[in-house]
Amino acid sequence: MSLLTTIIVTFLAGVGAGLGTGFAGMSAAAVISPMLITFLGIEPYMAVGIALSSDVLASAVSAYTYHKNKNLDIKNGLIMMVSVLAFTVVGSFIASLVPSTTMGNFSVFMTFLLGVKFIVRPVMTTKDDMLHVSAKKRAVQSVVYGMIIGFICGFVGAGGGMMMLLLLTTVLGYELKTAVGTSVFIMTFTALTGAVSHFSIGGAPDWTVCFLCVVFTLIWARIAAVLANKAEPKTLNRATGIVLVLLGAAVMGFNLLA
Repeated sequence: MSLLTTIIVTFLAGVGAGLGTGFAGMSAAAVISPMLITFLGIEPYMAVGIALSSDVLASAVSAYTYHKNKNLDIKNGLIMMVSVLAFTVVGSFIASLVPSTTMGNFSVFMTFLLGVKFIVRPVMTTKDDMLHVSAKKRAVQSVVYGMIIGFICGFVGAGGGMMMLLLLTTVLGYELKTAVGTSVFIMTFTALTGAVSHFSIGGAPDWTVCFLCVVFTLIWARIAAVLANKAEPKTLNRATGIVLVLLGAAVMGFNLLA
């Protein structure tokens, strides 16, 4: 592959992954992996590793932006993160014992449906509404739903960001900006763990592709996070929904090409 082709593919992948991360707390792996596999011929396991490494800084800078705007629940985010990480391992172990199934499109299809949901039925919960839930109940919910998210991530291999956003907004009653901020905060650490394990097992990636994906995803995640924190709730719901629908449709298209 020529350097120009590599730059174009990684730029487009970074735009999609960055917007998905900054607006919706979506994992970069859902966008970057299929593009690297389809257009650059990168081996799937390594493509996921590169996508996860792109996720680390993009999620971190998004989390910082949301935190600066007071749209991040660090306490319950840490509780949920421990549950997610622990049960990702459990899910991976169970998955290794059962026959492999074609569940790869699960997170992509869910991305598309969640986008439609935000457009049709926006999340209009406010921070005042969130305060009505007791701290103890919120902590217990964070543990329980973190276990569910982690198990699904480990068993299916994807969908963590989308599962978190769905559960935080619809079940735990989070306001949308706080839900996204908390989701990207958790994804920073889960992506770091995943990237390190992928490179430890699979070896070093193509550093040019990896560097370009990290930089482009970081730039667009920062842009999206700044815009998201300035937007009105209804506008943010629509923007998030449109981004998710477009990304879900695009990735399904890439999967058909692969």
